[in-house]
This record gives sequence, C-alpha cells and structure tokens, in this order.
Amino acid sequence: MEKDVKSLRRTGVFWAVTIGYGLFYVTRLSLNVLKKSIVDESILTESQLGMVGSALFFTYAIGKLLNGFLADRVNIRYFMAISLLICSIANILLGFQTAFWFFLILWTLNGWFQSTGAVSSIIALKRWYPPHRIGTVYGFWSASHNIGEAITFTFTAFVVGTLGWQWGFWSAGFLGLLGVLLIFFFLIPRPSASKDAFHEQLVVKQQNIGLKQLEVLKNPMIWMLALSSAFMYIARYAVNSWGIFYFEIEKGYTVLEASSLISISSVFGIFGTIFSGLFSDKFFKGSRTIPAILMSALNLFALLLFLLVPAGYYYIDIISMVLFGISIGVLICFVGGLMAVDIAPKEAVGAAAGVIGIASYIAAGVQDILSGFLIEGKKTIVDGVNMYDFDNIRYFWLIAGALSLTFLIIIAGKHRKAEKESQENYTEV
Repeated sequence: MEKDVKSLRRTGVFWAVTIGYGLFYVTRLSLNVLKKSIVDESILTESQLGMVGSALFFTYAIGKLLNGFLADRVNIRYFMAISLLICSIANILLGFQTAFWFFLILWTLNGWFQSTGAVSSIIALKRWYPPHRIGTVYGFWSASHNIGEAITFTFTAFVVGTLGWQWGFWSAGFLGLLGVLLIFFFLIPRPSASKDAFHEQLVVKQQNIGLKQLEVLKNPMIWMLALSSAFMYIARYAVNSWGIFYFEIEKGYTVLEASSLISISSVFGIFGTIFSGLFSDKFFKGSRTIPAILMSALNLFALLLFLLVPAGYYYIDIISMVLFGISIGVLICFVGGLMAVDIAPKEAVGAAAGVIGIASYIAAGVQDILSGFLIEGKKTIVDGVNMYDFDNIRYFWLIAGALSLTFLIIIAGKHRKAEKESQENYTEV
C-alpha cells in the first residue's frame, strides 16, 4: 500500500514538473508569436523587440547559475510555483502596456524567474527517481520545452489571430496560472522515505569539488562544446524567435499558418529529445559525438531548406521544420547537456552544465539583438508597406549552424586522438 502511494506521488511529481516546465515555456515564448502584430501596430520596432528578447536571455543565463545554487537550499515546490506565478503576471501586465521600457523591464524580470524552472525540475526528478531510471525519465522530461513550444505556436497563435496581440499575452499568463496550481498541488519536494539507498548522497570534500570545478574550467573540450552549443542556440532561437516573422514576411503565410509551421519543429523535437539516448546507445554504443555531428549536419540542411527555398513550396517548408525539430531535439540533449556530463568529472557536472548554459543563453541573447538590427537595417517602406531584405539574416543564421557543426567535428577529432594515445600507452605498459 505504501509503495502504491509513493508511486502515485512520484507520477504526480513527474507530470507536475513536465507540464509545469512546459508552461514556463508558454510564458517565455509568447512574445515570439506577437512580433509582427506589435511591429505592424507601431508599438515597438524590430530593434526594440530584439533588445527586449535579449534581455530575457541574458538574465536567464545568469539566473541559471545563481538560482541553481539557491534551489538546493529551498523548498522547490514554492520556488518553482512562485517563479511561474511571477512569469504569468508579467505576461498579463504586458497585455495592458505599450511602452518600450515597460516591455524591457517586465521581460527582464520574466527571464530571471524563468531560470528557476529547469533546475527545480531536475532536482525533483533526482530526488524521486533511482539512478537506473533517471536517464530515461530525464529524456521524457526534456520534451517539456517542446510541449510548451507546441502550445505557444498553435493555441497562442490562434488566440492572437482571432482576438489580437493583447490576448496573446493574457492567454499565456492564464495558462501559466494553471501551471502554478499543478506545481503547488503535485510537486512534493522530496520523498518521505528519504533513507532509501538511491537517495543517499555521496559526501565529497569541498576542496576536492573546487579542484574538480577548476579542472572543468581548464578543459578545452568543455569550452569547445560550449562554443558549439552557443552557435547551435543561435540557430535554435533564430527559428523560435524570428521564424514566424520570417514565414509571414518572406513566404506570405498568415500568423496562424506560420505559427503552425514552427509548431511542427516543436512536435518533432519531442521525438528527437525522447529517443536521443536510445539512438546513441543502440547504434553508437553510448557514444554521443558521432550522432551529434550527424544531427548538426541535418540541422544545417534544415536551415538551408528553411532559408533558401522561395515562397510557394509549402511541403518543403514542412520538411524543413520536421528535420529542424528532430535535429534540435537531439542536439539540445547531447550538446546542451549529456556530452558535458560525459566529459566532466562526476563531482563537477554542475560546473560543466553552468559553462554550457551561460554560453548558450548569452549567444541566444546576442542573436536576438543582432537579428533585430539586421532585419530592421534592411527594411524599406514602399507606399506605407514594410518591405524586408533577409539576405544578411540568412548568412548570420547559416554561419552559426555551420560553426556549431565545425566545433563538433574538432571535438570528435580530439576525442579520437585522445583515445588513440590512451590505447598506445596501454599497449606499451
């Protein structure tokens, strides 16, 4: 009977953090669906939108590091629920305002509290699941951001197309409030039977942890992986942040059609994320370097289809989003997380994840600023209609995808060289 209750609670925790974190994404991505409407109504310019979007990424990057340390010391139920509550309120308030500085302040605040969602979820999963199950559970939980993206690019887009941009913020905020209730009632901070073997923590001297963290900072492989992840995040958020805008302007889709196309990448990203571990284990004997290279190449090909195929090829646009979603889903798991875990000492996995996370989200923030300026810089007004030249933006996004792939190839080469030297040394001994 006690086991059944514990199993139900564990299931409740899983769905609370999975759906709850997905709704964090809804309150984070709402602005992406509204960009064209906001520009068309002369509320903000493209450059201002880029600055607002980047403010979220920069505070998110810093918050991921600082809130990660804090989350270990607080009640994660209240920490996660209150954070999503503030994100939801920020969205609701934005539906009543049009001032640039108001957008900037609230979206910066949103970014800070967004950074608590992932770390709270991971802590909860580690507390509730034994080591032999955490990998599988982590893969399924990782699909939460795809769930949030899919909701945003379908439901929020439908609301915006039907009721206007204000309702895009309001609907995201109201969905976030539902997530607050889900987290508050079902996220139990820790199992009552905390003395189980898999809940016991390994005690390591603080000095040893510091040395291991320093070892991570000195490891060139970590920094190359951080650079690969950073350029991958530029491509990822270029499509997430500006893909709807690009589809509307360059290919003539309505906001609902453009959002539906972007949502395809989110849906197929779920498959990429969930099956990424199985893919590497089954076909590459646990190695993630080669499948990461293959997925990075596939991601670059998807970007080429998205950016270079002209308007009128609807099914190719669908294919580009399917391939982009699958490849990004795998890359987020591998380049954005698991490869760092493989490289780093087990005592300093958090430090490695912090380096990757900060590099990734600072790059995402820089992307939003540069994309906004590059798009506005090539805008002309003809007979009162905004006309855009996307040549510069295409080069920027494609080069980022190519550089991400390049760093992965360098990592593979160095990894292979290290393995060869290790084998030679072993043979000599």
